[in-house]
Amino acid sequence: MTPCRECGFAYDLSLAPAVSELIKGCTGEYEDLLRIEPTALRQRSAPQVWSALEYACHVRDVLLIQRERALAARHRDRPVAEPMGRDERVDHDGYAEQQPADVARQLHDAAWLFGNVLDRLPPAAWDRTLVYTYPERAERSLRWLAVHTLHELRHHLQDMRRQLPAGVAPLAD
Repeated sequence: MTPCRECGFAYDLSLAPAVSELIKGCTGEYEDLLRIEPTALRQRSAPQVWSALEYACHVRDVLLIQRERALAARHRDRPVAEPMGRDERVDHDGYAEQQPADVARQLHDAAWLFGNVLDRLPPAAWDRTLVYTYPERAERSLRWLAVHTLHELRHHLQDMRRQLPAGVAPLAD
């Protein structure tokens, strides 16, 4: 896979065994950003672009869903990773009304839960597959799923930063 045109992330599948720790480190950056004034976190730059808070909620849900997909691939042959309904979740789960401190805690926990599943994969399990339906239907390994999830976190961290006004800083504890 070629590097992401927007964020430059390159899919290096050899990273898969380290993804758990990389994701946990990345969530610290989300937690820092979620300490910014809630009004700034909820602000959308355009009606069709998510706010920083909405991106953080999406990432939390991605981690939880990817965990379930990885677990399904451990006990079923070639399960289908059904679409998560990413756009519908913004309204259905009220992303914009959620409390940033709650989202930060949940994102941290979701990263730990997903990482735990990855950390428990024996070497042969990394090659177990599932059918991923986005961007096109294709059989993917758990190795790819792990690296793809890391891409999601890094990419949306960039998206989140873009939505924040220049010069905003985290609130003091």
